[in-house]
Amino acid sequence: MSKRDYYEVLGVDRSVGATELKKAYRKLALEFHPDRNPDDPASEERFKEVSEAYSVLSDGEKRQVYDRYGHAGLQGGGGFGNVEDIFSHFGDIFGDLFGMGFGGMGGRRRRDAPVRGSDLRVPVRLTLEEAAFGCQKEVDVAYPAPCNACQGTGAEGAELIVCSACQGAGQVAINRGAFMLSSTCPTCRGRGQMPKALCGECEGSGEEAVDRTVKVSIPGGIDEGQNLRLANQGQPGLRGGPPGHLFVAIDIEPHAHFKREGFDLIYDLRLSFPQAALGGEMEVPTLAPDDDPVTVKVPAGVQPGDHLVVRGEGVPRLDGRGRGDLVTVIQIDVPQKLSQKARQLLAELQSTFEQEA
Repeated sequence: MSKRDYYEVLGVDRSVGATELKKAYRKLALEFHPDRNPDDPASEERFKEVSEAYSVLSDGEKRQVYDRYGHAGLQGGGGFGNVEDIFSHFGDIFGDLFGMGFGGMGGRRRRDAPVRGSDLRVPVRLTLEEAAFGCQKEVDVAYPAPCNACQGTGAEGAELIVCSACQGAGQVAINRGAFMLSSTCPTCRGRGQMPKALCGECEGSGEEAVDRTVKVSIPGGIDEGQNLRLANQGQPGLRGGPPGHLFVAIDIEPHAHFKREGFDLIYDLRLSFPQAALGGEMEVPTLAPDDDPVTVKVPAGVQPGDHLVVRGEGVPRLDGRGRGDLVTVIQIDVPQKLSQKARQLLAELQSTFEQEA
């Protein structure tokens, strides 16, 4: 049986944010939790399906791969493995529900252990000139962070009380016939503590939306589809964990006159038929706004598609070792409308060609 779409599993659209994604997961996880549905294999499978979907969509990198390639992109490295890992970034909502009795799907993880923040990705749009010669840009970065008002606890004034269901252990024992499983306490979600009252700022989620602006130095020579990594500029870690990285994805606007191929610039040099036949010197613009046009020598009888190369007038190389070339591609314009005089002259020229042939 093929897997269902992860967004469909959680009942959310593809543009869902982290907060709404988490709410949707919590609702379904509580509905299908094995503690609430004992001896119900269908609910248990549904819970695992919901958990798997959330484990992928709550991870920025895995979500990007899934959005682009679907389930196939996650095979062999991005799929569903340790249920504990699913929620490590979001405070271990249902951490090690299957920590025992399912073939060793992962050992216990300290619930107070530091957790590294997620990597973030943002696009930046550049002109061809900016990409070629470098520039400074600012990008807006948005992500969920621990609520300042409750310090990420979800409790008003960060005031917590011991969970009465598990007596602070964070685990409860479940009898599954021949097996005795240790499951995350559904009341406190494995924390061993509960808010005395919900935080009014985050409504108990423990998170708040953060927006900040990051300055990015774009190196000259960067190309479409490349990424700049800004170390430790991603989402903050939890419980003292290190922050993730920020990846800036490069998107370059089409240029009115030039195309880029590697470090070379391609320019269509349009000639009239007499110019192509007679040859001569032609001026060609360069990409650098402060540079003068360069002069190219067009040989007599040049043909459409011929290349005239100007060395060192292309895009600077990222390693600083010179520049690519400016490649002019010959295009010959054929007039669609002719005056009577032009038609007469062309007819005479055609007659001359035939006589010489």
